[in-house]
Amino acid sequence: QRYCQEVYRGQLASVHSAARNQELQKLARTHTILAPWIGAVTSRKAGQWESHWEDSSPWNYANWAPIHPKHIVTTCTTLSTRDGLWRSRFCLQLRPFICQY
Repeated sequence: QRYCQEVYRGQLASVHSAARNQELQKLARTHTILAPWIGAVTSRKAGQWESHWEDSSPWNYANWAPIHPKHIVTTCTTLSTRDGLWRSRFCLQLRPFICQY
């Protein structure tokens, strides 16, 4: 997220519809086989696990793969180029990312 903000003056992408999810999946597939980061973070707040967007936009759509998000530690989210599903990953992994403006 910091790199996206500092270098590109953007935010990691937030996804609010199936159409947008599919658009980003197709875009990512043209550049990488690795699942890129999007701007969803899952963390524990007031004893409850919740997901939120880094850009503070409303959480009104989700496309999690089965058994995701993982509720172990705070996790970041990848968008699969293969199936378009989201998966929880440790935030320190180096991966491609999708920046939005």
